[in-house]
Amino acid sequence: MEFGMFHEFQRRPEQTEAEAFAESFEQVDAAEAAGLDVMWLAELHNAPERSVLAAPLNIASAIAMRTRRMKIGIAVQVLPLCHPLRVAEEACTVDHISQGRLIFGVGRSGFPRTYQAYGISYAESRERFAEVLEILRRAWTQETFSFHGQFYRFDNICLVPKPYQSPYPELRIAVNSPDTFQQTGEQGMPIFVATRLGDLNELEPNLRVYREAWAAAGHPGQGKVYLRVPVYIAATEQQAREEPRESIMHFYRYLGERIEASAAQEGARAIENRAERGQRLMTIDYDDVLQSKIIVGTPSMVTDRLAMLRETLGLSGILAEMNCGMRIPHANVVNSLEMLCGDVMPQFRETSA
Repeated sequence: MEFGMFHEFQRRPEQTEAEAFAESFEQVDAAEAAGLDVMWLAELHNAPERSVLAAPLNIASAIAMRTRRMKIGIAVQVLPLCHPLRVAEEACTVDHISQGRLIFGVGRSGFPRTYQAYGISYAESRERFAEVLEILRRAWTQETFSFHGQFYRFDNICLVPKPYQSPYPELRIAVNSPDTFQQTGEQGMPIFVATRLGDLNELEPNLRVYREAWAAAGHPGQGKVYLRVPVYIAATEQQAREEPRESIMHFYRYLGERIEASAAQEGARAIENRAERGQRLMTIDYDDVLQSKIIVGTPSMVTDRLAMLRETLGLSGILAEMNCGMRIPHANVVNSLEMLCGDVMPQFRETSA
């Protein structure tokens, strides 16, 4: 089972941007030293109160130069906001700098506000995503390529550099709506799932759709599923429950406000029930969060919970959000991370041996 840390390069209250970068890189160094498998980087825009991670491939290059073992994942590059040739070149550059340690996660993002800032219609996000992904594949695998689509037209383009990995870095796709589970299963792509909008118990039926589509398309195996989930570990159950409480509840109120506000924005689909989901997150209580959205506890408690989820959901790995809500002190984040790597990970290495 693969263990990763999902990082937003959080900016805690009263921090400068420089302090946020410095503290986050200290956590990257701690993860490399502790033996973590993957450091996952978000892509966030126009959120100064939350994050300084607007350019994940730039950060990935910096991490590649200060680490030697740990893989570096993008979770996710928002493809509809990218120029396909530029992102193809930059991803290949990181692949070479890291000597093949890049995992390239892609998605569309769920917030129209970012698209508005970039001057791109969120209503076009699905079509733009499909075009950019196809262009990436052609650019990475063909000496020269052409593409004529709705948004992009290229003739006889030779992209340099080509990927370090063959045929290109592993692609994983973030999925959320039922139709994307079906579509991604048919394509035979590994997926990211999360609990920010829904609950852990909502994932099982969607993953059944994904795996049935995977099998019907004739792909070998069952498909790889990676769960992004808030994780906090402490020496006692009481500490694990109470130390992150304020930060986690702040996050769900913050997220609920943004989701509710996005419901009326251009391109948001009514079937996603955004307003209702936003209201639910703003009023959710901590006990419900503990039960349905996050994993907290002592190392043994977290091990048991992950083992159960691996069994019921068929997980191939996790992306642990170690500072959900941006308010958990740096020392606590590092302590939780070290217990994840030192006490929890080895249990899954033994069971898979």
